[in-house]
Amino acid sequence: MQIKTRTHHVTAACLICLCLSIISCQKQTAPELLVEEPAKATPEEVEVNAINSSFSENWDSYTHGTQYTSGQAGADFGNISGWNQGRSMISNGTLRVTLEPNALSGAGGIVSNIDVSDGSAYELDYDIRFHSAFDWSRGGKLGFGFSIGEGNAGGDPAWDGNGGTFRLMWYNNNGRIYFHPYVYHRDQAGQYGDNFGKSYPSSGSLVKGTTYHVHMYIKSNTGSNTNGRAQIIINGTTLLDIPIRWTTNDAQRLIKQVTFHTFRGGSQDYWKSSTVGYIYYDNLVVNKIS
Repeated sequence: MQIKTRTHHVTAACLICLCLSIISCQKQTAPELLVEEPAKATPEEVEVNAINSSFSENWDSYTHGTQYTSGQAGADFGNISGWNQGRSMISNGTLRVTLEPNALSGAGGIVSNIDVSDGSAYELDYDIRFHSAFDWSRGGKLGFGFSIGEGNAGGDPAWDGNGGTFRLMWYNNNGRIYFHPYVYHRDQAGQYGDNFGKSYPSSGSLVKGTTYHVHMYIKSNTGSNTNGRAQIIINGTTLLDIPIRWTTNDAQRLIKQVTFHTFRGGSQDYWKSSTVGYIYYDNLVVNKIS
């Protein structure tokens, strides 16, 4: 009996020592695991900043090769949502946006919106360039644009008269690559944004590595009148300049956001690319007119 008791005590002591040793190891290794865990960008991070009526940015003051964070975007643009800092970088004084392979819409690029002072007329300018090895794929949304009222987009047609969006696309039409308007408005013909049959260039294709200057002007309509305006000028050539009826509800007639949507798609798989793509932006200027 004495031998059994001593054995029991020894076994218990060994177990206690083993447990203490494991706990000690865990405490020693835990800090290393925390250090090695990579920081993760939050795609839908919201920065609470000023709501501006005008702003500009050329990214010249930022260091080449550094990440352009959601905090920096908020400080430069104002109150912003949806910035994906993991897909935005400073490249030689420009903003470089990464399009991920085999991914569409917000899963592969940036879908961000900037709150601006409500207005009835705005204009913006920016430069855009596609990387020399960019895969055109089928096309996608790009650049800065505007959101009116409820900001209809994404297959939600603006037929109820409560909002719309004014954006730009690049499109691959059987090997011919061009920009075209992408517009949600009260009188749009189908479920998705109108392009009005317009393209830039009017013949031939966009060229990788070439910088294009985009100017956009938007004016709200009043009541049910078609006295609004939608204008896009690229490299001095008018792509679109039409009277338009954005809304029929005066409570939703004002421009409320500047959009920054850069992604492939469409939603069908044929919009995808198997490669990483880069699009560069520079010399952004946004002005409220009224």
